[in-house]
Amino acid sequence: MLKEKLKQTRINKKFSQQDMAKHLNICQPHYLRKEKGEIEIRDEEWERMAKLLDVEVDDIKETGKENSINQNFENVTDINNSYIGSHNIYCNVPEFLLENQQEYINILKKENEDLKAKIAQLENKDQ
Repeated sequence: MLKEKLKQTRINKKFSQQDMAKHLNICQPHYLRKEKGEIEIRDEEWERMAKLLDVEVDDIKETGKENSINQNFENVTDINNSYIGSHNIYCNVPEFLLENQQEYINILKKENEDLKAKIAQLENKDQ
């Protein structure tokens, strides 16, 4: 989800993406991905950006509906079956992508039902 409030405030305060990235100690393309909503912005980063922009966090943080998928992987192992540790993966997924995937899942479920019916017909023919 595009961080429109953040972007507008940044532009209004005459800060570049490069300025923001430098303040967060990240590269400009990484900041761009955060502003576009492709990468999660941590609470500590929101606070640092708000301080730089001289606004409250609520003035720049989106309150709209975001679909955050939090996957916890416990006891993750690598390809050699060596213990790596626990990892959290956070993704901001746009609503239209989730809707598109749900439609595709429904199509696949229907195809699966149809194929099961055809298999049952063929098995009944053979008997």
